[in-house]
Amino acid sequence: MPHPPLVTTSLGPVSGAWEGPSARFLGIPYARPPVGDLRFAAPAAPEPWTEPLDATAYGPTAQRRAFGDGEGPTIIPEPSIPGAATLNLNVFTPDPTAGSALPVLVWIHGGGFVAGSAASPWYDGRAFNRDGVVLVSLGYRLGIEGFLHVEGAPDNRGVLDWIAALEWVRDNIAAFGGDPAKVTIAGQSAGGGAVQTLLATPTAHGLFRAAISVSGAVMEPQSRADGTAVAERLTARTGTPATVAALRDLPDDEMLALQDALAAPAEGAAPLPELLLAPFADGTLIPEQVPDAIRGGTASPVPLMLGATHHEFNMAAEFGMPDLPVEAARALLAQVGLDAEAIEAYLRLHEGATPARIIGQGLTDQLFRATAVRIAEDRAALELPTWLYAFEWLSGARTMGGMAFHCLDLPFAFDLLDAPGAEASTGPDAPQKLADAVHGAWVAFIRDLDPGAAWPRYTLAERATRIWDAEPGIAHDFYGPEHAVWGSRRG
Repeated sequence: MPHPPLVTTSLGPVSGAWEGPSARFLGIPYARPPVGDLRFAAPAAPEPWTEPLDATAYGPTAQRRAFGDGEGPTIIPEPSIPGAATLNLNVFTPDPTAGSALPVLVWIHGGGFVAGSAASPWYDGRAFNRDGVVLVSLGYRLGIEGFLHVEGAPDNRGVLDWIAALEWVRDNIAAFGGDPAKVTIAGQSAGGGAVQTLLATPTAHGLFRAAISVSGAVMEPQSRADGTAVAERLTARTGTPATVAALRDLPDDEMLALQDALAAPAEGAAPLPELLLAPFADGTLIPEQVPDAIRGGTASPVPLMLGATHHEFNMAAEFGMPDLPVEAARALLAQVGLDAEAIEAYLRLHEGATPARIIGQGLTDQLFRATAVRIAEDRAALELPTWLYAFEWLSGARTMGGMAFHCLDLPFAFDLLDAPGAEASTGPDAPQKLADAVHGAWVAFIRDLDPGAAWPRYTLAERATRIWDAEPGIAHDFYGPEHAVWGSRRG
């Protein structure tokens, strides 16, 4: 067996472990533990060390409670690891020697900005390493600690964590065989929203050269007023002031109880998914709302690949809201921003579907698919390099209802169809051919800033969209019928 890989960072040496094609270095701190006076502060650089740091196990996670606790499992296995030093990252590299200059993928996990874990086995970097890409996955502050407007603290602390991790990559990844000038950022769900946010955050510009937003979602609207309104809602519902003094020393269970009270739907309101604890345009770190920055051309112009699955959030509606009248679908569509004419057009588009399916698809389109198309359209109008996809392959898992649901595409993108829990989502016959195609396009994009000749750029003339299915292909204006409806949405 080879000796354990040893790399010297700017802070001190780290000792990792070999696993197949990967040398993995887990739980490396990129900032001090966010506790005490640092709980609501900007990330602070760790103290240097001299003895090799044992980097053979995942570090603590900011997630203290995974999505679904008490209600069943989440789709992605997402371990919660106790400990204070949550601002850590993991490096998977095929060549832990300086000078290799391999392209780098920096992965930001999802979880609605309140959950998620960089320690998931679905984010293992071995397939990317096999194909000559260094993978970095990072943890960051979540929920109230990461994203609530708190008097006496900087806003968007979770965003500051992402930037601190990217600065660590800039300063250290060459020692692991990566090229700091060839960094692509990527993330799914809230992680995809993180990617969109970093595009609109000037401080982050220059820390990456390309971006991949997978089922990305951001808070909308996300003005400073909206951010402060969330803090006021917390105080009104709980009596706890949104101040550093009131929140700094609360134990985790009390902080989670505050988050639950904040997220609970108002009496009589539909339980819509809301991104209340999420990045918002504070006017300083994030100067303007993400859609405005992308549309106006102030966002980073780097190459962008983005898209969504067909049925992102459909399962919750279809399995949890049976026997609804069609008026419930109309009310939901109005609540998420469609006017009367657009509502009727959307109902015609889904003629014959149950109201529950219409509600589920409406939420999916509003949060994910319409957002991806809008970004592609806005960037195409500026002639920026953009590639749009639609993940259409339907799960064969018996309990998943034959859908292309939220997170289903990740084992294909990471080429980890054998990862723990993957078969429960994909079913037993997930096509390796599709994983080869999706993962191959990612590797080409990370390496060459282009996913390859089989996937043309998105332009207003052609609107080429990569269709990820058992037989991948290209469709032109694939989202056209939905865009005709959602393109006129209020706000």
